[in-house]
Amino acid sequence: MQSYDTLVTGSAGHLGAALMLTLPSLGYTPLGIDILPSATTDLVGSITDRNFIRGIFEGSDIKHIVHAATLHKPHVESHSKQEFVDTNITGTLVLLEEAASALGGERNQIESFVFISTTSAFGGALSAKPGEPAAWIDENVTPKPRNIYGVTKVAAEDLCSLIHKDSGLPVVILRTSRFFNEADDDEERRDAMDDANLKVLELAYRRCDMEDIVSACDLAMKKARKLGFARYIISAPPPFANDRDTLIALNSDPRELFGNVHPGVREVFERKGWKHLKRVDRVYDSSKAARELGWEPKFTFKNVILSIRDGKENAWLSELGRKIGKKGYHQTTTGIYTTR
Repeated sequence: MQSYDTLVTGSAGHLGAALMLTLPSLGYTPLGIDILPSATTDLVGSITDRNFIRGIFEGSDIKHIVHAATLHKPHVESHSKQEFVDTNITGTLVLLEEAASALGGERNQIESFVFISTTSAFGGALSAKPGEPAAWIDENVTPKPRNIYGVTKVAAEDLCSLIHKDSGLPVVILRTSRFFNEADDDEERRDAMDDANLKVLELAYRRCDMEDIVSACDLAMKKARKLGFARYIISAPPPFANDRDTLIALNSDPRELFGNVHPGVREVFERKGWKHLKRVDRVYDSSKAARELGWEPKFTFKNVILSIRDGKENAWLSELGRKIGKKGYHQTTTGIYTTR
C-alpha cells in the first residue's frame, strides 16, 4: 500500500471529497475510504468493518484521521435508527479504538483524530420562539438532540471524549454548520427567496463554506496533539453583537441588523432584488475556533457581500464548493436534499 499519512472517511461525500481534493496541496497524502466508489475514494469498505480498518492502520503510516463518514439528517426518513447507530456510533468507535491501538506503534504515530460533528447536535437548544431572543449558540450550550441523527452524533462525541481519556488519543471535534449546495429542505424558506439569496444570509448565522471547513480541519490536525481534546463550532463568524436587544431584533425583524453590517448590504440587495428573512432564531458563534485554532474563514457574510458588490456574482461559494457541487445522499430521489 502507498505510504499514506491521512485517513479520510466518507471520501465520496461533500466534505470527504473536498478534503481529498485539497489535502495534497497542504502537504498530506490522504487515503479516502467510503462504502461508495468515487473519483476520490481509494478503498471501498465500511467503517464498521474492524478488520478493514485495522488493515489500513497496519498497512500504512497513518498519522491523521479525519472522520467525515456519517448518516446525515437527510437519511432520517430513509434509514432505520439501527442503521444510524451502526454507522454513527459503532463505526466511530471502531475508528477510535483502532487509532488508539496504533498509538506509539512502530509505523503509526497518531497525531490527530478529527471528528466531523454537526451543529444539529444542539437540537432543542435552537428553538427560540417568535418574540424571544434568538439563541446564541457557543460551545457552552448543552446539546438537546431531537432526532436520531443528533442523538447518534452526540453519542459519538462522547465516545471521542472517552477514548481520549482512556488512551490519550488526540481528538478534536468540529461541529460544522450547514455547507451543502443542495436547496433548503424547508419548503417555506425555499419558496421565499432565491437559493443564493438564502445561502448568503445564512453565512451571517448558520452556514460555512466548504473551503473554510477544510482549513479548520487542517488546523485541527496540526494542533490536536497540543490541545489533547477540544470541541469547536465551525461556522462563518456572525456579524452581530451578543446582547438581548440584538437577539430579540434578529428573531422578530432582522432586516435592519443585516443592513447595518455594511452599506454594501443594502446596495447588493436592492440591485439583485433580494429579500430578507422574517426571523433568525439562532446564531452560531465560532469565535473559540478563531482564538484557539487560529481559524480565519474567508467566506464571511461581509466579505461575500463586498465581493458581490464588486461584481463577483457567485462569490458566496468557493471554487472548491462549486467543484464538489450537489452530491445527493441516495441512489434515488427521496426528497429535496436527494434530488438527482
